[in-house]
Amino acid sequence: MRRSLPPVACRVADTLIARGHHGVIVTQPAPTPTAADAARALGIDVGAITKSLVFLLDDDPVLLLVSGAHQVDLEHTGARLEGKLTKASAEMVRAVTGQPIGGIAPVGHPTNLPTWVDTALSTHREVWAAGGHPNTVFRTSFRELVRITAGLPIDVD
Repeated sequence: MRRSLPPVACRVADTLIARGHHGVIVTQPAPTPTAADAARALGIDVGAITKSLVFLLDDDPVLLLVSGAHQVDLEHTGARLEGKLTKASAEMVRAVTGQPIGGIAPVGHPTNLPTWVDTALSTHREVWAAGGHPNTVFRTSFRELVRITAGLPIDVD
């Protein structure tokens, strides 16, 4: 049985295609809101999962695309970004991404967020990221993820 994508995932697919990605978004049978859930469902290492996390760098929202095997050390990563890094509120995350927490894609947001990509993702031939909804994902590579997001590589610890 063919299921259609949620509208938010369609926007992500359209953005992916516009940026030269194949735009294929896979729908999981059940939501996979955490990196561990997504890795289990896909049968891959949790480090190959890309977490899309919104923070405030000083007062401005930014997007960090982080390996599922990493937690962001706010102090160290903020220092690398030359500012104070704090967690964004759920309301802020929803406002700047237009997507539900647990399904935030690296692209397809109503605002252009400055983006940094965890270099740990480069150790995997392919990586997977949320497709804009908690039960959607898409496959890409580290290099393509940097390209389609206009992101900058950064070490995240």
